Amino acid sequence: MSEPSWDLYRSFLAVMREGSLSAAARTLAMTQPSLGRHIRELENALALALFTRSPQGLVPTDAALRLMPHAEAMASATAALRRAATTGDDTVRGVVRVTASEVIGAEVLPPMLTSFRASNPEVTIELVATNRSEDLLRKDADLAIRMTRPTQQALVSRRLGRIELGLFAHRRYLRRHGTPATLEELRAHSLIGFDHEPAYARTMRPKDLPWSREWFALRTDHDLAALAALRAGYGIGFCQLPLAARDAKLVRVLEPLSLPLDTWAVMHEDLRRTPAVRRLFDHLSSGLIDYARG
Repeated sequence: MSEPSWDLYRSFLAVMREGSLSAAARTLAMTQPSLGRHIRELENALALALFTRSPQGLVPTDAALRLMPHAEAMASATAALRRAATTGDDTVRGVVRVTASEVIGAEVLPPMLTSFRASNPEVTIELVATNRSEDLLRKDADLAIRMTRPTQQALVSRRLGRIELGLFAHRRYLRRHGTPATLEELRAHSLIGFDHEPAYARTMRPKDLPWSREWFALRTDHDLAALAALRAGYGIGFCQLPLAARDAKLVRVLEPLSLPLDTWAVMHEDLRRTPAVRRLFDHLSSGLIDYARG
């Protein structure tokens, strides 16, 4: 029997991600019967049961869970092939996929990408704003902006500087509740923080800073939601200094307190000679160096 085609694996991946045939069919712009046929063909080809039906929908089997990361790798490779096929040998055109943290992706990069697009109109950008580290070796993205030093081999990286974080609050909040002068006074305020502590936060937290889950009046793992709450006057939270400088209504508190985030631009070494990727790498590096300097 011939090897299952990518179309079958793509259908399988859509069902795994969406949880039902109907939702997966909408995502792929297919009919539900056609999608169901793809799943049956893949199960027959692999001699495996991939899903069981329940009142809640399709439940993946252990075999399906084992296949999932491999199907995701295939999807990443297919997307990388499509992006590579759009790029000429010596012309600045094609598709470049960029990944960055939620805040950098949503708040910092858009003006830089706008100026890049103005001078490179034949380049299409795919922007992935996520705090999850996309795997550049697996070609999940072409270029990444990261807040930790890359450790994988076969990556080209450039340190862009340190982005400082400080504690801020909206003027409206401080008028109502006062401004803390010490870490002890900070404990009495409405603090905005994480729900699940990221590993880097534990290593960065200064001694005696009341920055653990039990102290927070708002807990969220969505950085943009935390930033929105800060701007709304909910309480006191961390914000990047260059970002806070854009809003005169955000006031820094306990000013000597500062947390540094090393910032890196990273790409796969195979892409160094791809004009669109290289030019965007240099453009974002320059812009983020200026941003980190404030």
